[in-house]
Amino acid sequence: MPGRNAVVFTNNDNAYQCALDLKAAGAEVTIVDPRPAESKGALPAAARRQGIRVMNNAVVTAARGKLRVSSVEVASYANGQVGQKQADLQCDVVAMSGGWSPVLHLFAQSGGKAHWHDEKACFVPGKAMQAESSVGACAGDFTLARGIRFGVDAGADAARAAGHIVAKPQAVQVAEIVEAPTMPLWIVGNKEMSTRDPKQFVDYQNDVSAADIYLAAREGFESVEHVKRYTAMGFGTDQGKLGNINGMAILAQALGKTIPETGTTTFRPNYTPVTFGTFVGRELGEFLDPVRKTAIHEWHVENGAAFEDVGNWKRPWYYPRNGEDMHAAVARESLAVRESVGILDASTLSKIDIQGPDSAKLLNWMYTNPWSKLEVGKCRYGLMLDENGMIFDDGVTVRLADQHYMMTTTTGGAARVLTWLERWLQTEWPDMRVRLASVTDHWATFAVVGPNSRKVLQKVCHDIDFANAAFPFMSYRNGTVAGASARVMRISFSGELAYEVNVPANVGRAVWEAIMEAGAEFDITPYGTETMHVLRAEKGYIIVGQDTDGSMTPYDLGMGGLVAKSKDFLGKRSLTRSDTSKQGRKQFVGLLTDDPQFVLPEGSQIVAGPFQGDTAPMLGHVTSAYYSPILKRSIALAVVKGGLDKIGESVMIPLANGKRVNAKITSSVFYDSEGARQHVE
Repeated sequence: MPGRNAVVFTNNDNAYQCALDLKAAGAEVTIVDPRPAESKGALPAAARRQGIRVMNNAVVTAARGKLRVSSVEVASYANGQVGQKQADLQCDVVAMSGGWSPVLHLFAQSGGKAHWHDEKACFVPGKAMQAESSVGACAGDFTLARGIRFGVDAGADAARAAGHIVAKPQAVQVAEIVEAPTMPLWIVGNKEMSTRDPKQFVDYQNDVSAADIYLAAREGFESVEHVKRYTAMGFGTDQGKLGNINGMAILAQALGKTIPETGTTTFRPNYTPVTFGTFVGRELGEFLDPVRKTAIHEWHVENGAAFEDVGNWKRPWYYPRNGEDMHAAVARESLAVRESVGILDASTLSKIDIQGPDSAKLLNWMYTNPWSKLEVGKCRYGLMLDENGMIFDDGVTVRLADQHYMMTTTTGGAARVLTWLERWLQTEWPDMRVRLASVTDHWATFAVVGPNSRKVLQKVCHDIDFANAAFPFMSYRNGTVAGASARVMRISFSGELAYEVNVPANVGRAVWEAIMEAGAEFDITPYGTETMHVLRAEKGYIIVGQDTDGSMTPYDLGMGGLVAKSKDFLGKRSLTRSDTSKQGRKQFVGLLTDDPQFVLPEGSQIVAGPFQGDTAPMLGHVTSAYYSPILKRSIALAVVKGGLDKIGESVMIPLANGKRVNAKITSSVFYDSEGARQHVE
């Protein structure tokens, strides 16, 4: 049932069946009917026998409630006039029925003109212009008995017209249900009530009210087609099936005309909408999006990985063992990385090969920090902004040779960033001597992470010196890993000693398995994207699109140190706009809940403290939240107005269930704030 306490507002007998059904299901029901009590219909009589309360000569004049209906106001009704208030009915659902309108669309599309039927209070088919026959409800005969009888007759006539000999069909016996006439009720009350009292909606999809139609008439729109376009009445997906007849009648009243004089809007094909499924064809369900798999995908499947979709890629989410749920698996994987060594399939990270004499010049324009003096063999993290100065993407770029760079971007930003670079090269800087190529699929990339990561790689790579002095943080080396040519980069998205191994994709699985074998003595643990998120959140590292939303600048994220003062770059000018540089902007901070076991729902709003009522000024929202196994408590990242000046202050997070959680604003770095672990000897 949609509710336990229902009000049915109707001007016809059919809606009484709805009331009977609600009553049979256990609901308390009241019927409000503008018609007099002497109705002889079969269904009203059945409703009264069932003990359903019926208020005749009455109308619903208003609905009350917040978020959901709680009551309706009922007034007396006689001779087209609304009288005194009669009652406030408590309810949690209101059902309304104004009668039926025939489906004239095919008749009208065949060239026929609709005819107004006063007794039935609807338009019915007029004279046929083609060889068609309208019967049953589409001819205004709404009872089952008349529909069957006229349908049989029409079928026999059509067969004869086609040259067949037709015996008189045996009549199907269906009991006639006695119905009292429908009372046309296009609008409750008069014109003044429509413009001064609560809104009376005619089109529920486009929020067109009776007052809108009266306004259209006052401003000179007398054609029903003009009123349709002035108000957007009937523009929704129902194409006017619910409200247009009421709108036409209200317009007729406003113009002082009859409904036939006012006319109808045009019935256009298609009556039955074309489904989205028809348009997309086979692109439904598992065929909706392309499925991209890394070179190691089958290994992940064989080892029980649960997957999530990221930018069309199937990425391992976590690796449950022995019936673990996600939380237990992530805790095990996280501790393995922090305490020994883990391995992540990072092949999905976008890789853009950049070559040409002006490569450094392009990077200088695209990133906020300088790139001209980056040495060959070194890596650098960069922030990319849009024209408005907002974070667009981020990633690490390595200088492979004097005129050769490899840029990595977020998995989901691969196509967006490449298109962004090409757009500027082709439209603004066509003179730049730079060529770009997406090589994401060419490389299998593995992050080997944790205190024992160096020891594992030394077992499969003998031509790279992994000592700190020879292979410092944020640098790369060419070498051979498990017999395959490789680019090994010392970068970290976890805060641990870590390396990214890049090998040709066709040997990816073989190298992965060799690393797994080499790490067996250290209990090397494959980990998925959920653990990756926990590890990076412990260090306060952002994920573009999760911790940013298109309205965050580097300064909002506390990353102003990456903004060069000595060079120009895309978005720099926008960083000086009054709104972008004003005080009180949302800034990136950490949150620690008073209850260390409670993990905040991501997206939760943050308010200053205790408040009265249902609303309070919002300071910001939670962008990421996890349980940290290494810290043995929950952590969260958030954006808060003036947050960097509020560190140490307490805030409140109201939850959807009505509860409120207290938390303290902290630094966004929860673990190893000095960064010592990624520089371990």
